[in-house]
Amino acid sequence: MHCPFCQHTDTRVIDSRVSDDGATIRRRRVCEACGERFSTLETIELKLPVIIKSDGRREAFDARKLRAGFDRALQKRPVSEEQIEAAVRAVVHQLRMTAERELGSMRVGEFVMAELRKLDHVAYVRFASVYRAFEDVADFREELDRLESDNSAEGQLPLLDEALAATRRRKPR
Repeated sequence: MHCPFCQHTDTRVIDSRVSDDGATIRRRRVCEACGERFSTLETIELKLPVIIKSDGRREAFDARKLRAGFDRALQKRPVSEEQIEAAVRAVVHQLRMTAERELGSMRVGEFVMAELRKLDHVAYVRFASVYRAFEDVADFREELDRLESDNSAEGQLPLLDEALAATRRRKPR
């Protein structure tokens, strides 16, 4: 490790600590030439797959975009930051577990929808409406019916009833 102060190539580790989440190691170092001290962070570098967009473009996976998608879907919903972070981590973990070099954006969207379905059904329907490009109220009804028929949706059925009633009130003209 080069010293950031004098660029000397010989530095010595004087202390190492594992971070709270266990994913990084903080190392305190001292330069053998100038005596200055500095810290470094060591993290695991795992390659995430390249995302193939619907128009065929390929771009590197960007966790900020993933988080922004969760934030948009969960806007004004009763979901904590910790739950959102856990969902983002779960999607990233699923991406790593695919062990594929390239992955279609539709598959990433499915991972996101699975996590949103666990967190909040209203956010799930919001995301699905964009992801699946709902054309009209009937598309919303179909998705809501699918959610209602799922046994795991018991805890949020009152929210679904409210959402279904709202879509019926706003019929297209």
